[in-house]
Amino acid sequence: MIKKILIGLLVILIAIQFIKPERNLSGDTQKDIATIYPMPDSVKIVFDKACADCHSNKTNYPWYASIQPVAFWLNDHVKDGKRHFNLNEFAGYRIGKQNKKLEECIEQIKEGEMPLSSYTIIHKEAVLTDAEKTLIINWCQNIVDTIHAKYPADSLKLQRQQKPGQAK
Repeated sequence: MIKKILIGLLVILIAIQFIKPERNLSGDTQKDIATIYPMPDSVKIVFDKACADCHSNKTNYPWYASIQPVAFWLNDHVKDGKRHFNLNEFAGYRIGKQNKKLEECIEQIKEGEMPLSSYTIIHKEAVLTDAEKTLIINWCQNIVDTIHAKYPADSLKLQRQQKPGQAK
C-alpha cells in the first residue's frame, strides 16, 4: 500500500513539473518610483539587492525556481509582494497610497520585517546592514516629509474606493 502511495506521489511530482506559472519578467518601469522621486545610486543598489525581486516588475529567478512546487510558492510570493508594494508601479499610486506605502516601508524595515527572513535565508546578500536600513529609512522619510509639505493632510488619508452600485 505504501509503495502505491509513493509511486502515486512520484507521478504527481513529475506531472506538476510541466506546469509553469507565468514569470515576473515584464521589466515595465514607466511608473517607477524614481520617475517622481529622485533615487540616489546608493539607495537603488540596496533596493535592487534586497527588495526588487519581490517588489518590482522584474524578478531575477534562481535556478530552483524551475522546480515545482517551489515555482508555485515563489510565484505566489512575488505576486503578494507586488500587491503590497511595487517600486515599478509606485508613480501610478494615488498620493495617499504613496504616503501610506512609504510609511509602511519605514516601519517594516525598523521592525526587521523586511526583507523577509524566508528570502534572506537563501539570499544572504539581501540582509540589510544597519547603515543600509538607515539609508532606506531616511530616503523614504524624506519623501514622506516632501509629500506632507506639498499636499493637504486630508488628501493623504486612504479612502476605500466604492464598487459600482455600492451605496455610500
